[in-house]
Amino acid sequence: MKRTHLPLNGLRVLDAAARHLSFTRAADELAVTPAAVGQQIRALEDLLGVVLFRRTTKGLVLTDEAAAGLDAIREGFLRFEEGVQAMQAGQSSHVYTVACPRDFFAAWLSPRLAAFRLANPGLRFALVGSDGDLDFTEANLNLAVRWAEGPGDLEGIALGEPLMQIVAAPGTGPGSGEDAPWIAWPGDPAPEGPNPDGAARETQFSVGDGGTAISAAAAGLGKARVPLMLAESAISAGRVVPLGEPVCCRRSYWLVAPLPQWRQKKVKALVAALTEGPR
Repeated sequence: MKRTHLPLNGLRVLDAAARHLSFTRAADELAVTPAAVGQQIRALEDLLGVVLFRRTTKGLVLTDEAAAGLDAIREGFLRFEEGVQAMQAGQSSHVYTVACPRDFFAAWLSPRLAAFRLANPGLRFALVGSDGDLDFTEANLNLAVRWAEGPGDLEGIALGEPLMQIVAAPGTGPGSGEDAPWIAWPGDPAPEGPNPDGAARETQFSVGDGGTAISAAAAGLGKARVPLMLAESAISAGRVVPLGEPVCCRRSYWLVAPLPQWRQKKVKALVAALTEGPR
């Protein structure tokens, strides 16, 4: 019989019924009705072409044919349990693999991971730098941070409000204030907006990510429009100053994972640490 055709549910019922020598007690263990146990046993007997139980005045008795296969069946189920435990071992692992944009890790995530590890000694983290989608299975990820409009087809929670803030260097130099030239980056590639003919206006400085845009602004190269969460630490440190109030946008930083990872105990603990309390 091919593995794909093994009657695993029927064999599980056989194991329970053989241990109890009672369809009723087997049904209690399996949370089904005695009739369902009897139906499974009859179907298994029809499939195998053997009688598995006989009824006597003292109750159920295993046939020789059933007894001959029980040890191997029980060993098989034990190996199944070991296999499942091995697959679930990652849930109790002390290693987290997290994908995150590098600029967000530096500005926001790294101090929070440090605080989480301080409260949970022995944890280890592996960071995968990413500004886009990654295959969770291929990269062996537990969690990912994405700057997106939502979690998409994954489970997720927003880490902050979807707000953009214009920042510039403090002071009154040519790279400061409202008159400073724009700094473009992929999240805000044409910050000045289009020309009347619809073409994007050229900017005086372009960089690769929001964190570099903040550094460029702090150096006096112009003003940049970046996610508020990305700029908060630089504003607090006085490296840049906000110009005007933050404005809503469609994107925010989202903590995401496929449902199996999202349900893991260790992942829930990290999600709670990153989303509860002050951000």
